[in-house]
Amino acid sequence: MTAPETSSIDLGIIKLLDDYFEVIHAQDLDLFDQVFHKDCCLYSNSDDQTVLRPYELYRSQVANRQSPKELGNPRKDEILMIDQLSESMAVAKVQLQMFGGIMQDYLNLIKLDGKWWIIAKLYQQVGSY
Repeated sequence: MTAPETSSIDLGIIKLLDDYFEVIHAQDLDLFDQVFHKDCCLYSNSDDQTVLRPYELYRSQVANRQSPKELGNPRKDEILMIDQLSESMAVAKVQLQMFGGIMQDYLNLIKLDGKWWIIAKLYQQVGSY
C-alpha cells in the first residue's frame, strides 16, 4: 500500500500520529496524556455489541497491562489516510500491530489551543501476525 500524500497536511497531525504509534507500542502514559484528549472515547464492535471505552477507562487498561514493546512485539505501523477537514479538524486511518493482531483505527482529530488531539477512535482487528 502506498503512503498518502501529506504535503498539504498540517505537520502537527503527522507528529500526533507518530506519538500515537509510540503510545500504543510502549504505553508511555505521559505521552498518552498528550495524545488522547481527556474527553476522548474509543468505540469498537464485539458480538454485535458496541464497545465503548471513555478516556479514563482506556487509560487505566493501558496502565495495567504489559506493553507490546515489553512483550517483544514488533512496532509496525502505517498511516493509510489523512483527510484534513479544516484548520482544526481531521480524520486519519492508521494500521498497526499489537498483541498478535493487525488493527485498523479511524482517529478523529481536533486542534484545540494550537495542539492536535485524538478526540474519538474507532478500532477493529483486521488480521493476525
